[in-house]
Amino acid sequence: MRLTAPLAYAPRRGPLGAARPWIAAAFLMPLAVVAFTFANPIVLLAAGAAALIAGAGSGAGASVRGPLRWSIGLGVMVIAVNAIASQRGATILWRGWDLPVLGQIDVSLEALVEGAVLALRIIVALLVFSVWSACVDPDRILRAIRPIAARSALTATLIARLVPLAAADAARLEEAGRLRGPAAAPVGKAAIARRLVAGALDRSVDVAATLELRGYGLGVRSRMPRHRRVAGEITLLLCGLLSLALVIAAAAAGVGGFDAYPTVAADTDAATFALAGAIVALSWLPFAVESLRLRRRPRVAVGEAVRVG
Repeated sequence: MRLTAPLAYAPRRGPLGAARPWIAAAFLMPLAVVAFTFANPIVLLAAGAAALIAGAGSGAGASVRGPLRWSIGLGVMVIAVNAIASQRGATILWRGWDLPVLGQIDVSLEALVEGAVLALRIIVALLVFSVWSACVDPDRILRAIRPIAARSALTATLIARLVPLAAADAARLEEAGRLRGPAAAPVGKAAIARRLVAGALDRSVDVAATLELRGYGLGVRSRMPRHRRVAGEITLLLCGLLSLALVIAAAAAGVGGFDAYPTVAADTDAATFALAGAIVALSWLPFAVESLRLRRRPRVAVGEAVRVG
């Protein structure tokens, strides 16, 4: 059975999969800005829903579901660590034990909420990265950025290539561990992590040798490539720029505020919901326009054939 890396790039349908890298970056950038700027759960959920819409509209639903499952476990760990490490908040849910150095460990409602918000921000960032990795061709990224910053472009492209390979290695190792039979000792997470690190180091040496043989260290500058314009790019770019402008304006105006301490306080007014709705709508609009264009194309062709006849 062939195992495909969840984050691996593949040609995708829709405007995002066919767009040039800088246009795809302009479309996905507002969602990443929301993940790193806002702490309001309503706005973060809207950004996560927008990333899911972009992935589903591009046919990359499986590539988004895998990181989503991983990030949920990571989010639970973040919530637990923040509940123990952050000793703040007015609503104490559980009086803990006394430790020699740290003192009394209490768990507050505010610490749990703050941990949930941090976990949500991580999940949104991972969703945006997974959509980017699955829908944008890393080779086109390298060709586009290499004349400007060759080393940075090569680093970004290698990350986009090697992260899916590491995910595929983990899937193969887990599958091999399950196929050893019931009498074999179970393979723990630590053993799989050690094998992944060892394999990643071996692969990095091979990649470095290959790049040296191909002359990537010579510092030769190439010309800026010209990519063909495809249908749907204008709508994608306009929606991305409009979404970015809305996010920046909302952050400057204080829309979507959130405070976890001393008590939980989050903006739930009309402006916050309007911002969340606009983020979701602008992520859906390019795919809706592309779907409408594809449905209308056969009718136009039939009409032209009738006029010619």
